[in-house]
This record gives sequence, structure tokens and C-alpha cells, in this order.
Amino acid sequence: MLNLKNIVSQILRNDRNSWWLFPFFLISIPYSGIIRLRNLFYQTGLFEVRKLGCKVISVGNITVGGTGKTPMVIMLANLLKEKGYKPAVLSRGYRGKKKTPVNIVSNGEKVLMTSAEAGDEPVLIAKSASDVPVITGKNRCRTGTFAIEHFGADILILDDAFQHRSIFRDIDIVLLDKTRPFGNGFVIPRGELREPGNALGRADIIVKTGVRDQGSGVRDQGSGTHIFEGYRKPVTLLRGRAGDVFPLDYLHGKKVCAFAGIARPDSFKKTIASVGGEMEAFLSFPDHHVYTEGDIDRIRTVVSKSSSQIILTTEKDGINLIDFPDFLRDIYLLRIEMEILPSQKEFESIILEKLTA
Repeated sequence: MLNLKNIVSQILRNDRNSWWLFPFFLISIPYSGIIRLRNLFYQTGLFEVRKLGCKVISVGNITVGGTGKTPMVIMLANLLKEKGYKPAVLSRGYRGKKKTPVNIVSNGEKVLMTSAEAGDEPVLIAKSASDVPVITGKNRCRTGTFAIEHFGADILILDDAFQHRSIFRDIDIVLLDKTRPFGNGFVIPRGELREPGNALGRADIIVKTGVRDQGSGVRDQGSGTHIFEGYRKPVTLLRGRAGDVFPLDYLHGKKVCAFAGIARPDSFKKTIASVGGEMEAFLSFPDHHVYTEGDIDRIRTVVSKSSSQIILTTEKDGINLIDFPDFLRDIYLLRIEMEILPSQKEFESIILEKLTA
């Protein structure tokens, strides 16, 4: 049976001009007009853009859904720390229940909040960039000022902030789904676009994410915008509760029952196939899904009726299963990292050059 999230997804991703979609198209017209007017006000200075006193990198997209922002944020945080900077990550903490103005997910030494409190992605960032402070809060000017004053941050990484224009940023990185960079071409609520496609003119770096394709990266389009491709590269397997590490070869030839609560479940299926796993069954849940006992029972039932040898999910889903330690003990998590094509070093050098300009 269709639930509300599935219905919304069908509307946003529908490429046909069906009559029943016409009301959503009509609503999208004023929405698009408001967004264009807002962008014009920022462009002309009618809306204030505040500088926070340190370098700022924004990672975002122009469509709803996943394009690999979290792996990109993790990669940047670890890169900048390695280069001697003191980065801090700012997130709004989507689906997090803690609504105080400043929430310290990680102080750069240990993770202080659960996924229920902070949201799954901030906790995943905190665990994957373990020596980088991660802060959530609705007002990023406030959380950014806090990071500078309390953690000595000299670079702020704004997670999912391309449309959050009230903070000046030194680098705007925009991620696009390579197969559907503009969704179906319509803005919300008729399509997946958060704003019209010409907003990409604000981007300093565009990263097209999806299936690996060597040699298709482009360095500069003449307008100062650098274009790369991003590949979500599987790097290792983790045993859910214990955290034991296994090589990817462990999956080769094994029958897998996989599940995921992510925006693009098909990409997870392709990743499993790319490392030799044989898909026996797959269960898809909504993005940022909070798992219940019923969900666990459903997964176990599917596994018992199949010949699966391994239960596999994403590392992000593992964050949302912390309340089910017995189930975590029985599953494996696939860890991924962002790999940039055609040249990771070139991407890094552009970032570092822009930061010192």
C-alpha cells in the first residue's frame, strides 16, 4: 500500500504530463517566482549576506534527495584537518529531536548525541570525521559563531546549504545526480528542483555523482566553475555491533539480503553488485527512516524465507539501528567514501587554492 512519502516521491519524480499532476505544476509557478525573487534580492544586496570571520565551504544541491552530500562533507572535513586547518561542520540536523539553538553533536573528541537527538547524518559525519566538531542548529550564523568562539574553527563546512544564502561562503560546491541532474525539470512541488537550474551559476565547483565513469570529468567551463565526477566508493565492511572490519572481498559470491533507508536505494544495489555480492532480497525504506520492531521482524522474515548468507545495509542505516543491538550484531554495514574523478588531487588543489586566495 502506498504511503504519503511514496505518493510525494511519485509526484516529484514523474516525467509524464498527466492531467492529475497539473495542480502541482500550477503551484510550482509561484514557488519558482518566489525563489527567483529571493535570489535577485541576494544578488542585488537587498538581503544581507553575513561574513562570519573565517573561511566557509558550502556543500549542497539543487534537487531534493540524496546526491552524496554526506560523503563529500566527511571527505572535506578529513582533508582540511589533514592540511592543518581546524574545520567544524554545521548542519541543520534534519529529523533530529533536539531543537535547542546550538547542539554539539561532537566536540572533536567524542560523539555526544544520538541519531534520534541530532539526526542520522550529523552523527555519521561525527563518527567518520572523529576529530572534527559537528554542530546542529537552525540558525547557522549562530552555530558558526559558536564553532569559532568555542572550538577555534578557522573553516566552517555547511552541510546542505546551497540555498542558505545568508552566510557568505568562499567556496560553493554543488552535487548533481549524473543520471537526473535536474530531476524532471520542474521545481517543487511538481518536480525535484529546489530552485531553477540557472542557480548553478553560483557554484564554484560542480560534482556529478553516480556510477563511475573514467575520463568524463571536466576541469573548467570558462566561467570559473570546475566540474568533476564523484564516485561513492565502497571501502570496507563493518560488523554492525562489534565494528569488526572485513575486506570487500568478503562479499564476493555471497548471497545478500540488503535493506536501506536512503534517497537513492538503486545506487546501493549497484554498489553491492560492483563488489561481487549476489542480491537475494532487497527491502527499501524511506530516507532517514527510524526503524521499529516491526521493521526488524519484517527484515528477519524476508531473510528466513531466502537463502541469504549476509544481511547488509548502509553505514547511515546502522546509525539508526542503535536501539536494536541484537539485530546489529547479526548484520554488516557497508562503508563508502567519496572519490573524485578524473583527479582527486586536482580537486583538492582547487579547494586549497580557493581557501588561500
